[in-house]
Amino acid sequence: MTVSIDSKTLSKPTVRCAECDREVEHYNTFLSPTNELRTVCWQCLAREEKGFNADRGFFRRGRRGVIPR
Repeated sequence: MTVSIDSKTLSKPTVRCAECDREVEHYNTFLSPTNELRTVCWQCLAREEKGFNADRGFFRRGRRGVIPR
């Protein structure tokens, strides 16, 4: 279930992030299959999704001194 809140019309209350334990105003709330609400801030969500599409065996050869041409 996704609940969309427009930040321009409503002011969301400040909550504590489940990952970094900071009080944040910009966050996403997730509902687990056991009906538990989990609040994650945008910074933690971006950190988790960073590299999501990266191939497991990917590396840059330029860091090892080989310049592909």
